[in-house]
Amino acid sequence: MLLKSSDSSLRTVSIELTPLVDMVFLLLIFFLVATTFHQTEREMQIALPFAASATPISMSLREIIVNVDREGQIILAGQVTEAEDLQRLVSDAVQANPEQKVTLRGDRGTAYVNIVRVLDICKSAGIQQPYLDTVLEE
Repeated sequence: MLLKSSDSSLRTVSIELTPLVDMVFLLLIFFLVATTFHQTEREMQIALPFAASATPISMSLREIIVNVDREGQIILAGQVTEAEDLQRLVSDAVQANPEQKVTLRGDRGTAYVNIVRVLDICKSAGIQQPYLDTVLEE
């Protein structure tokens, strides 16, 4: 940009774009990482059972998502978890927040006893209404 001064000489004004570009890249990386962390729980290879009244899950910051795979393994935050560890984690979460929400995503091919085991852990830890995740039947 050229500006005329009172002495008729021309001066150029430059705007530094480097800090602006740095901030844009930092924000882009932050949002990419934040969205991928939240999606990993829902992208596991769990074949959910069908239900006529299935609805999308509300994304709550306080929600604990427990997956049970076909073999009956309890998976929490992408890691296979023992029943005692799940009991301790849910109990601690309920003590910190009495309205803690738990969503149980059980594979449709797993034995029902595996689902009941996780439901029992949630109820004994103080979860009033665990949510069973399903998909809409087409």
